[in-house]
Amino acid sequence: MDEIIKREAVYLWYYFDVQFRQIFFYWLWGMLLGSAVSVFLKERIHGAFRFLGEKRPGALGIFAASALGIASPLCMYGTIPIAASFSKSGVRDDWLAAFMMSSALLNPQLILYSAALGVTALAVRVASCFLCGAAALLIHCFCHEKSFFSFKGFEYPGSRDTDPNLPARYLKNVWRNAVATGPYFLAGVALSALFQRYVPADLVTKTFGGNEAFGVLTAATAGVPLYACGGGTIPLLQACLADGMSLGSASAFMIAGPATKITNLGALKIVMGAKRFILYLVFVMIFALATGLSVNFFI
Repeated sequence: MDEIIKREAVYLWYYFDVQFRQIFFYWLWGMLLGSAVSVFLKERIHGAFRFLGEKRPGALGIFAASALGIASPLCMYGTIPIAASFSKSGVRDDWLAAFMMSSALLNPQLILYSAALGVTALAVRVASCFLCGAAALLIHCFCHEKSFFSFKGFEYPGSRDTDPNLPARYLKNVWRNAVATGPYFLAGVALSALFQRYVPADLVTKTFGGNEAFGVLTAATAGVPLYACGGGTIPLLQACLADGMSLGSASAFMIAGPATKITNLGALKIVMGAKRFILYLVFVMIFALATGLSVNFFI
């Protein structure tokens, strides 16, 4: 029995070490970039969004809002109070929807981290997240004269980056970032090691790659309960792709997961109300499925 435990420990350490070496520098550079954006560029990005609201470029502003949402370093729960302040200053709900949606799906840190999946997967992720945010055109078309969000009770949060010394401010942000994402990163690598050791590659291929429609639907559905942190899912996705998961299935997971993250859903239900919240969930699953099938068809 002891020999079996030692043998399995050696195998698991081997897989953990290999995965850690492959992923670590993407996580590190992504964290350093994310902190740099948060400390030095966050206010400029949000200022650009306010400026966009003053210019009022109509429906075309939705595309700019989606791009600015990706550039924003905040998660959905941090974005909503800021969106509330934008709303007070007169920014339209369709622009807010684009900004919030793309911000929930992607940020500069996660862009660099996702590069570990390969150039094609990274390009697909950036493009699909941008288009998901731009889908706020639906709000522009069908709810143009109505208020889509209710931000009552949300106030603009105070910044934690207040140290007057810029290098110290940056290092403090990096430390908070490491504390927040590090455990998820290590858990993702550990889960990937377990996955590679005990889940047969042909099972992954059959589930997520063999029947493309079923695989995409399964991946999108799995993203709902399994997605906790973007950094933690990258090692697992890398292992799944290596074992035969289709890129479309991975894309569906990367849309449905962050869009239905538990911490995001609680805040969204408050600002959207029950009926629109259900519509949001339906839209996310349909978009994730359509994205996955399109990726498998064209790539």
